[in-house]
Amino acid sequence: MIMKSKKRGILQNFRKKLFITLFSFFILLLLLALFVYKYERASTIDYATYKTLLQNKMIDEAKVGDRYVYIKSGGSEFKLPKEAVDLKELYKIAPVRSEDVDSQTLIDIFMLVILGFFIGFIIFYLRRQQREPIPLKHEIQIAPMEQPEEFKSKIVPQVSDVTFNDVAGIDEVKEELEEIIDFLKNPQKYLDFGVRMPKGVLLVGPPGVGKTLIAKAVAGEASVPFFYQSGSAFVQIYVGMGAKRVRELFKKAKEMAPSIIFIDEIDAVGKARGGLRNDEREATLNQLLTEMDGFEGAEGVIVIGATNKIEVLDEALLRPGRFDRRIFVSLPNKEERKKILDIYLQKIPHSVDVEILAHMSVGFSGAALASFVNEAALHALRKGKKIVELEDFEAVKEKVLFGKKKVLAYSEKEKEIQSIYQAAKALAAYWYGIEFDKLSLIGGYIKEIDKEILSKSEYLAKIKVYLAGYAALQVIYDEEFSNSAGDLKSAKSLAEEMVTVYGMGEHLYADINEAVKIIESALGELKEYIQNHKKLLLTLAQYLRSNEAISKEDIQRLSNEIL
Repeated sequence: MIMKSKKRGILQNFRKKLFITLFSFFILLLLLALFVYKYERASTIDYATYKTLLQNKMIDEAKVGDRYVYIKSGGSEFKLPKEAVDLKELYKIAPVRSEDVDSQTLIDIFMLVILGFFIGFIIFYLRRQQREPIPLKHEIQIAPMEQPEEFKSKIVPQVSDVTFNDVAGIDEVKEELEEIIDFLKNPQKYLDFGVRMPKGVLLVGPPGVGKTLIAKAVAGEASVPFFYQSGSAFVQIYVGMGAKRVRELFKKAKEMAPSIIFIDEIDAVGKARGGLRNDEREATLNQLLTEMDGFEGAEGVIVIGATNKIEVLDEALLRPGRFDRRIFVSLPNKEERKKILDIYLQKIPHSVDVEILAHMSVGFSGAALASFVNEAALHALRKGKKIVELEDFEAVKEKVLFGKKKVLAYSEKEKEIQSIYQAAKALAAYWYGIEFDKLSLIGGYIKEIDKEILSKSEYLAKIKVYLAGYAALQVIYDEEFSNSAGDLKSAKSLAEEMVTVYGMGEHLYADINEAVKIIESALGELKEYIQNHKKLLLTLAQYLRSNEAISKEDIQRLSNEIL
């Protein structure tokens, strides 16, 4: 009897387990069938295919859901992300309706009822079973901590309505970007000619010059989706999340190609590896490098990065095949400031000569000029005026803030000092054959020597360019000024590198004293040269003060007139 009872108990337990297994399998199959019915009827298409269907009026019907827009074309149904579709444009081409809420809701309710019934049955069954013994402490498994919501990726493209007409004072930058825009519009023209467009464009320039606005203008001109991400958004406290976010960003951009990825402040994630280690940031950077290697320009995805610290970027990020093209966006000169001010003053009643405003705002970025105009208008309102006058701009000039720092604004004396300093650098670069595009009153970029092997004379020429402004101020004013700090640091660094790394001092085993001799010798030679060409230097300085920028051609023309 006991044996029969045991067998009967074992058989009952087997039947129960079999029933639970079959019942669970049936419920899961039913849920899976409903899921497939609900979600898998439409196949996903990329943005370029959608644009082709739209432009050729091949869309028969469209339906707008919560996350996707579903379109029917020639008996087939497709879907693409809702945020990528301009609904106004779609309404003009095909009948558009909202997703069938009633039928969809019934399906959702039915799925929930079945799922609830299934869970309730399992709970009921488990309560009837004998309670399992509590596991020992060392047997307890702790579930992995779930990511907080703020760290989950949300890659949403933008449709930019900014064009180059909205961005003033960047004529040279526009020329560099025109072919990028044309490629995004007509990629086949370049592919047929065997041309590989750059994968990446790096915008380099001080804060506030409009790097983000330029990237939006490129997207707006090309009419392509625009993915904006800040470099700091990739740097997460969770291991692997930065790399995951990079993968998702590039995947989404490829799905909606042609498109633009814009990474602002790319130095936050692209700093040179080594030194103080940050494994998460390095993993994110490695993933970014891998993604940029993994797609071709033919895919129609252009990566635009922006930074004001190009010197800290990892060399691997700057090599050909990644950020092939670098565009320097400098602070606007006088003519460019006039164009920017004209745009900001369009909707503001004023009686101000833009020429005067441009002259008094040396050193202002585009963002600072916007703040300048806005603060002047607020000042006029506080005074109860109907129009903005010059005195309103003069009243707020010193108060204009850029972020939390005051905007650089030179006095007349400072302009004079700075013009001599920059004119001396331009003259030295011209004389010693160091390449540069244009030097302005407020800065400018001397090009790096693009050679693998450099001679001692080439190093010395570069050092003399860095020292030229310092030497000129000593000759003209017999005094030193603080504006030479950055160039002096670069000159000293090059001199030390020459003697300690490359053996270009008097002895192979050189010390710091030999670097000092190189600096002193170069400084003496420069002072003598500037003393002999003082008239030319002052003429260049005056030209720079009036035009705020000087090129090699300008120097050649003025030197021919004087010498």
